[in-house]
Amino acid sequence: MSELRTYEEKLSDVQIQTLIRTAIAQLSYAYTPYSNFRVGAALLAKNGKVYGGCNIENAAYGPSNCAERTAFFKAVSEGVKEFDAICIVGGKDGVLETYTSPCGVCRQVMMEFCSPEDFWIILAVNEKDYKVFRLKELLPMGFGPGNLI
Repeated sequence: MSELRTYEEKLSDVQIQTLIRTAIAQLSYAYTPYSNFRVGAALLAKNGKVYGGCNIENAAYGPSNCAERTAFFKAVSEGVKEFDAICIVGGKDGVLETYTSPCGVCRQVMMEFCSPEDFWIILAVNEKDYKVFRLKELLPMGFGPGNLI
């Protein structure tokens, strides 16, 4: 596994902007009648395909699904299991005012399919206001498939 110095070595500006725009577009599909907090995600697979996801709430709460997991599950259900990056946006009534970070369950799903060193998480408010993190920064000492070998 090679150590990358910065996300710029892996992701182009065009890819980042595409992910941000796609994640923002996914907000319109969010089903959030209880919290009204819409989240959109755009997951970049190693094959170059982008999978969109939105959060989907349920009156029983437990069956709700986050945008990030929606994107991952869409990709995995189509046979794709290798990923480079994900962009996440979110806000009350779909208004983006601050960064929306993935929940612990979503971070764990990322750990299942992604290298903590080489998977990038983009938290964005818009195309100019974003931060990029490695998975290992948001899930230090994460438990994944490698722990079971």
